[in-house]
Amino acid sequence: MRYIFNFPDIGEGLDEGTILEWYVEKGQEIKAGQPLVRMETDKVVTDIPSPKNGVIVATFGGVGEIIHVGSPLVEIEMEGVLAAAAVAEAKAPVNVPIEEEGAAVVGTMELAGNSAVLAASEEGDSEQKQVEKPAGKVLATPVARAMARDLNIDINRVSGTGPGGRVTKTDIQNYHATKKSPVVAEAVATVQQLPADRVTYEPLTQIRKAIAKNMLNSKLNAAHMSIFEEVEISELMALRERLKKSRDIKLTYLPFIVKATINALKQHRQINGQMDMENDRMIYKNYYNMAIAVDTPEGLVVPVIRDADKLNIIQIAQKITELSEKAKSRQLTLEDMKDGTFTITNYGSIGGLFATPVINYPQVGILGVGRIYKKPIVKNDQVVAGNVLPLSLSVDHRIVDGGEASRFINLILEYLSDPVLMLLE
Repeated sequence: MRYIFNFPDIGEGLDEGTILEWYVEKGQEIKAGQPLVRMETDKVVTDIPSPKNGVIVATFGGVGEIIHVGSPLVEIEMEGVLAAAAVAEAKAPVNVPIEEEGAAVVGTMELAGNSAVLAASEEGDSEQKQVEKPAGKVLATPVARAMARDLNIDINRVSGTGPGGRVTKTDIQNYHATKKSPVVAEAVATVQQLPADRVTYEPLTQIRKAIAKNMLNSKLNAAHMSIFEEVEISELMALRERLKKSRDIKLTYLPFIVKATINALKQHRQINGQMDMENDRMIYKNYYNMAIAVDTPEGLVVPVIRDADKLNIIQIAQKITELSEKAKSRQLTLEDMKDGTFTITNYGSIGGLFATPVINYPQVGILGVGRIYKKPIVKNDQVVAGNVLPLSLSVDHRIVDGGEASRFINLILEYLSDPVLMLLE
């Protein structure tokens, strides 16, 4: 009996991956659970294990090629499984967890359908006609699917904003409106093929495609509004120095900013929420998962500190260090990346002062942290040198009014200018 093992849906609405490395080759004997191939998705890099024992008959796709969810990865010859037993084996549900390096389970395997059961025949027959490219599996609500059919929209091209990346009715409506937009049509029309000696063409990486999709998704679905403030943080700087010396640890300002933001979120629940247009309601989250944007050579990733409100400054610092190292070594798991409730992006570590950060949709807000610099300030009616931290806050104006956004960032400024107050809460 032969299995055609398809690229599995490993969750979070992923629909394709890029082959980074094959661990097996034609004719090689394998065991269930043994890694077959290393794949890069738009969120993580992970190994895909074999669901069965057997011998590799064929592999589909070379290094660098994109494989869609549901498309063949390998064909496996399973000796000793014949006739009725083979059919039963093919129909049997397979639920082999994919475990990333040192990480939690991120998904389950899917096998090809009954058509994958082939009569034993010529060894290594890997006819190209078997390599079809079915559309990537997409999660969607029934209403969204029906609407997509009515509007003649390929639902696989629509970015989902619902739970787990599901395509919703609103996503279809927004996509349909964009599709009709003359501005978009004009932009597409300007793309033209130029001579190879004039430009260099390179395929988009999975992470770059994910960034592009998420940024556009945010701009299409949220009403962005940004405000800018500065705060004098000399007292915070002194506290940080004392903690560094007493604990002998590396400590940046970011853990304090995380703590101040959480304290402010507790008093402004709209900004720690999410609008559910599908059900005409708001979702207020009673937990605080702080997403931290991390700059890596491959692009921006946003891992999440879970239940950050339950951590002290030192524990937050340790989590930031841990997630940053995992991001830079490409060891982040899907579990590390999902269910953030608010995001902080620290571009000041590179040198910027202000920005208009793009909301990590469907979250409601994002705080941009600029570079600390010295400037003259008035203190006790005297002009003195101050240490100033610039902050930029973007919120979804559908959910947060300007007054509330101002009160929210003012509260953050208060905590950062008086850090003892922040630590007491």
